Amino acid sequence: MTNTHRAAFINGLLDLATFLKAHPDVPVPPSVTVHHFPRPDSDAAQRAEIDRIAALVGSKIDQEEFPYDHYGTSRLFGPVEYRAVAILAAARARHEAETSYRDCIQPDA
Repeated sequence: MTNTHRAAFINGLLDLATFLKAHPDVPVPPSVTVHHFPRPDSDAAQRAEIDRIAALVGSKIDQEEFPYDHYGTSRLFGPVEYRAVAILAAARARHEAETSYRDCIQPDA
């Protein structure tokens, strides 16, 4: 991520907040999650990146994600969540296998 992208992202969030504050009739969702996914490097590298982010934001690793081969952490700001998730190799392989036949079978009309 470049500093330009980071600045644009932050400015976009600030612009959205300013717009919503100025337009109280525009509905907002009950919550929102901003996701960050590290590059799909080795599982060890992804875990290290999530551990680094957890230390930066002051959160713990989310143990509930382990059964799905995801490794994540998050921090809540009221109804707004910052979530960093590594989708580990086993989960990516399972997803690829589950979707490998997508669009190969066409039902009779």
